Amino acid sequence: MKISTYTVKPAIPDSLKALDEIARNLWLSWNYEAVQLFIRLDFDAWTRSHQSPVRTLGLVSQERLIQMAEDDSYVAALESVYEQFLKYKNSTPWYEDFCKKDEDIIKVSQDSVVAYFSMEYGMDVSLPIYSGGLGILSGDHMKTSSDMGLPLVGVGLLYRQGYFTQQLNTDGFQQEGYPENDWYNMPVERKEDQNGNPIKISVDLAGRIVIAQIWEVKVGRSSLYLLDTNIEENPADIRDITAALYGGDKETRIRQEILLGVGGIRALRALGINPAVTHMNEGHSAFLGLERIRELMEEKKFNFDEAREALWPTNIFTTHTPVPAGNERFDVWLIEKYLRSWTQILGVSWKDFLGLGRVNVNDDNESYCMTVLALKLSAYANGVARLHGEVSRTMWQRLWNELPINEVPIGHVTNGVHPRTWISSTVSRLLKRYFGPDLEDKPTELTVWERIDRISDEELWRAHERRREQLVVFARERIRKHIVRTGLSERRIHQAEDALSPSALTISFARRFATYKRGNLLLRDPERLLNLIRDNERPVQFIFAGKAHPNDIPGKELIREIIHFAERYNVTNRIIFLENYDMTVARYLTSGSDVWLNTPRRPMEASGTSGMKAALNGVLNCSILDGWWDEEYCSAIGWAIGQREPYANEDIQDDIESKALYDLLERDIIPLFYQRGRDRLPREWIKSMKASMKQLGQSISSHRMLKEYTQNYYYPALKNYQRIVQNNYADAKSLAAYFSRLNQSWNALKIMSLESDARPVMQRGEEFTVRASVELGVLKPNELLVELYAGTMSNQSTAIEQPARRLEMLPVEQNGSRYEYHIKVTCIDTGFQGYTVRILPKHTALVHPYRPGFLRWAD
Repeated sequence: MKISTYTVKPAIPDSLKALDEIARNLWLSWNYEAVQLFIRLDFDAWTRSHQSPVRTLGLVSQERLIQMAEDDSYVAALESVYEQFLKYKNSTPWYEDFCKKDEDIIKVSQDSVVAYFSMEYGMDVSLPIYSGGLGILSGDHMKTSSDMGLPLVGVGLLYRQGYFTQQLNTDGFQQEGYPENDWYNMPVERKEDQNGNPIKISVDLAGRIVIAQIWEVKVGRSSLYLLDTNIEENPADIRDITAALYGGDKETRIRQEILLGVGGIRALRALGINPAVTHMNEGHSAFLGLERIRELMEEKKFNFDEAREALWPTNIFTTHTPVPAGNERFDVWLIEKYLRSWTQILGVSWKDFLGLGRVNVNDDNESYCMTVLALKLSAYANGVARLHGEVSRTMWQRLWNELPINEVPIGHVTNGVHPRTWISSTVSRLLKRYFGPDLEDKPTELTVWERIDRISDEELWRAHERRREQLVVFARERIRKHIVRTGLSERRIHQAEDALSPSALTISFARRFATYKRGNLLLRDPERLLNLIRDNERPVQFIFAGKAHPNDIPGKELIREIIHFAERYNVTNRIIFLENYDMTVARYLTSGSDVWLNTPRRPMEASGTSGMKAALNGVLNCSILDGWWDEEYCSAIGWAIGQREPYANEDIQDDIESKALYDLLERDIIPLFYQRGRDRLPREWIKSMKASMKQLGQSISSHRMLKEYTQNYYYPALKNYQRIVQNNYADAKSLAAYFSRLNQSWNALKIMSLESDARPVMQRGEEFTVRASVELGVLKPNELLVELYAGTMSNQSTAIEQPARRLEMLPVEQNGSRYEYHIKVTCIDTGFQGYTVRILPKHTALVHPYRPGFLRWAD
């Protein structure tokens, strides 16, 4: 049956035309006045649209549109918001001022962008293509990039069903729903050529040509481009590649990741955008490195090594996974099925191709790891918190065999959150009164949070109480809908109306329900928990929310355990679970709770951002010292569960840390909350709220995060791109030839002798000379970095403790291919000291000298 299609758009009166432009730009998602325009236009339509501005315009009757077009008050409000929108788009962003410090840096241009790749984006509830923290981070990254005017575009996939919706049955067991997204009523626009035809790209998947069209999401000044295979040219199984986020089996995943990485680069090219620098947010998009190499080989007639060296300084990789099992791996048969043809395209052997994704290139049993591929193709890599950076360096040290952990080239940029997205409207209005326009107009000026003390205790507390009241109203309505849907008794509906108290201490736990996050830690001692809940003098209530992965049965059982506990002990009015955790639920919880609870097994929480969102609203954190809390915690701003102790037994750890949590609740948190003066204000609690907002408002802002990415990664990578393309990629060719020489000659390198004139006991300030005889073979001294490596010896006298002193040694004498290196060393530190010598690569075009396989220590 042939069906002809067409698109219908609402007929919007001229005076309301700006509504359509605002609705189709996610600038709206962090501007409450803009959101209010659509609520005011038709509240019922707003509700039925699931808070989608584009869909709202489609649901509003023509009569209502005409009526509001003649409403002077409404038109004036629209004009005011539109004026703010234009001011935002036309203002001078932070990046332009940043560029003025260096006349050579590439300006904002489609000829030179940073392409940010992520599997998911949590931009707004109206665009459900995210699952959790990774997606929310990507969304906040894009919004902040817009605020700062960075030359950055986002690339991802447009999922027809997005992530699943969560419903709990009467037994509390999670069930999944997969509603279809209607792109024509969402803030996405299909990209078309000059003739009005969709712009499409193709990717070869195991001999089958996959066609994808491109959609654009406008995010303030920035753009996010999403690939979609659900088109007529593709057969059903190919159309399903972009059906669901993290859905299907491993074969579906590798298809999605090839489409994201390879197809994403091709999509940017089709749009006329040059990805001068690429940023891989997690390893899912790592195949983009292969596509960039392929197209440079084709364009410049380079070999694989030349193209790789040209692109290595312009690739950035961010890992979010603190456990080896969490990193994406594919069996070799899948890699062979989908990527064997790339060996011919790239001109490399099958073994070398597999080696790109293996720690041990000679282990035929090792699977293909996307994180390893990303690390090997990127000059820059980072974790997402200070502790996570340390964990990542330890996890991947084997890639740089024998390199000390602290030198493994993986840094860290602690995650942040987009303040204007996550600060509630109530708190935002209060802050704007006391902070002034800089809070919005100059979001990178983070010292504005020092002004928090200008706000009176009374005003801050009243604003917080209003948010808690709104949370309670929202939660009761959610519970009522769940009860009606599951067909429970009328009595339960009346109970829902009494669930939670608007004045009780409210503690929330909301995140993905995976076992390591320990959502049931509070349930280990029912008696202590029930004593807290049933205390009518100092009542406490707990709100839980979060989804378990559809295949994670233990995670689903955690949810069920919480619900059964509440029902078993008849405390369903004080322990509740809100189903279908999304950005809307998150906004209510992070602004209306009193305490944000986080209980992962350390160090398995890479960063975590939900507690950051809560902190911006004055909610205090109580958390394991993991992720971002490990570096930000101090007793003035919240509570730490435990003290970074390592445990060999998880059950013992759970028991000890649950007791520590109960102790905090009983001795510190609850008494502090209910410590009231004659004015009924919890002054000490408010003092902690202010201290938390002052400190964390500056450190957890995504604007601080993007400044660090720009200064430490984007800016240097763009400069690398400028340098590399000069003189027909002369640096890349030189570097490829250099490593070819190293590969052939490295085994001939040997430190023949190492000695010094140091006495057994030296005085601080004294000097001694270290001499090393080094066999270079065919290499020359200017091609190698010969370093003295010195420092305090470990207790076992088997290693030099970190950080060590690194001093370059210079050749002073030559005897054939053997060189004598000398250096004078001053005694600085006291105690038992040691030294050795090592050899690393040295080339002017190297971003850093740490390349897998190229490190030689003195024997």
